[in-house]
Order: sequence, then structure tokens, then C-alpha cells
Amino acid sequence: MISVLLPVHNAASTLPNALDSLLRQSFADLEIIAVDDGSVDRPDNSPGDEPGTTSATRAVLQEYARNDRRVRVLEIKHGGIVQALNHGLTAARGEYIARMDADDVSHPERLQKQNDFLRQHPAFGLVACRAAFGGSAEHAGGYKRHLDWTNTLLDHEQISLGRFRESPLVHPTVMFRKELVDQFGTYRDGPFPEDYELWLRWLSLGVRMAKLPETLYVWNDPPHRLSRTHPRYGVREFYAAKAVYLARWLAKHNPHHPKIMVMGAGRITRRRAEMLLDYGVEITAWLDIDPRKINRQVAGRPVIHRNEVPPPGRAFLVSYVASHGGAEDIENFLRGRGYLPGRDYMLAA
Repeated sequence: MISVLLPVHNAASTLPNALDSLLRQSFADLEIIAVDDGSVDRPDNSPGDEPGTTSATRAVLQEYARNDRRVRVLEIKHGGIVQALNHGLTAARGEYIARMDADDVSHPERLQKQNDFLRQHPAFGLVACRAAFGGSAEHAGGYKRHLDWTNTLLDHEQISLGRFRESPLVHPTVMFRKELVDQFGTYRDGPFPEDYELWLRWLSLGVRMAKLPETLYVWNDPPHRLSRTHPRYGVREFYAAKAVYLARWLAKHNPHHPKIMVMGAGRITRRRAEMLLDYGVEITAWLDIDPRKINRQVAGRPVIHRNEVPPPGRAFLVSYVASHGGAEDIENFLRGRGYLPGRDYMLAA
């Protein structure tokens, strides 16, 4: 019924907890597709790739597979997360695909509850769940704030409206219908976050998504997490990925297309917003509160005080203000002026 997609690379120390949490699920009709992405870790945790050496990760996987036939181990040459994910998708036999990371833990009821949701809501293609943060809030405040924010996005409208601000889903918390892969494609490899691109693509194609209100996953934050170390998860890469799909969304939903006004006139904000220009979007003005910029031309466009924002219906606004608390401030301001998200404005940071 459910194929759990578990890409693994040099994760011998955390893998047992992850596998145990899956094998203890109340929903037992599952297979664990453990894709060993060329692990070379040794039992003493020192790297090594001598011919004929069994990695510590592979030894863990093989032991679990011997003890429980629901564990299927696929071994591939190291090629990265996208190759491992797609290799696992090809081998998956379940009606539903659930994701899991090798350094996290799933609550015993997670798969049952997500399975029940998809069974009971045939119009939805994907369901995630809330997650608890397993790292240090003091040393990883950004990750913790991101998780806290994603945990507020539960229904499809919230996820849809939040998609251009940040990734609205924690990748390993999702379960989706396998038929979506056949209809809309697998993970894509490129200079962008593979999961965020997938959510943006599927949402743009009409896939309905939801998130269970229960906290059914522990999202740990090891220092070697790919989103910390791989360039595809850089800030610029996130904005470049969202620009493609935001421009498409604006072409469909902005009544003033291709014209928009942008909240924020700082250098970084302008650089991110101007990525839209490559896709036919026209920025007519910047809205800001910095007195040094008001009534001046910046990058060839006028800077207007945000208090002089046109009435709702006269313009479409996109906010790129990314400072901590900035999005909330912008949203409160615009709602106070009668602007509605998705109709009159969209948050993109």
C-alpha cells in the first residue's frame, strides 16, 4: 500500500532510529525503499572506499533487510539526492509514496493517519504533517523559524499562498499518490532545491495539498544536512526557482499583468525581484518606507512611500521584504488597506 522512499548516504549512526520508527508503524502494509547512494563510511566512522569494503551504512541496511523483508535495499553509485530519489520511485510498488530521511524519526501513527487522509479525500494528491524540531534552536534559529512557519500552513489555500515565500512543506514529512509522478513528473536535477521545485511544479499543475495538524515527525538538524552544505539549496537558488513559477502564476492571476509593484527597494530585494524580468514581468515601481529612497528613481523606477499604495484593484503587489518579521508587517499593513492575498498581492519572501 505504501512505499517509504528513504535515500541514504553515510548515515550508519542515525539510520537504526529512522528504520525502527518505520518498522514500528501501526500501518504495517508498507515497504521501505532504502536507496544506498554509494555510501563509503566505515564502522569507525572514518571515510574509506577501498574495493570490496562494505560500508557501515550498507551493513546496517543489510542487517535490517535480513530481519524484515519489508526493507528493500537498492545500491547505486553515488550520484546525489535526485538520482537516489528517482531510482527509488522507479522501484516503488506502493499506491502511495511517503518520504523519510535517514536522520529523522516518524511517529508510530504517521503513515496510518496520512493514508487515512488520502483515502478519505480523493481530491487531494499530497498530505504532509506537522514536525517537531530536533536541532538546537539557539544554533539553528533560521531552521526553527522556518519549521514553525510551515507548521502554520495546514490547508490547501494556506500552502498555495505560502509557496512563493518559502518552501511550504518539509520534504520528508510528505506522502503523495504515486500516480502524480506518472502525470506530472519526478524530481528534477538542476541548480535548485529538488523538493521546492517539485511542490511549485505540482501546485502550478493543480495538485491539491494539505498538512495534518498532528505533529508526527521529528526533523533533526545535523551539521551535514544537504540543505546546509549543497549549493543547490543556496538562497539565490531558492529565489531563482520561485521566479519561474511566480511569473507563471502572475500571468494567470494578476489582472494587471505584466505590471506589478514591488514592496521593498533595497539592493537585495531589487536583485531578487528583478529575476522576474526574464519571464516577461514588468516592475513599475518600488514601495518602501526609507526616507532616503522615497521620491527617487532606483534602478530606473520610482520609489513610492508605502502609505501611498494605490487602492485595492488598482495594482498588484509582490513583497520581497525578507527581514525577520518583515512579511508579517507587510501583510498586516496590506490587509489594513483592504488588500487580499492572492487577489491583490503575494508574498515572495
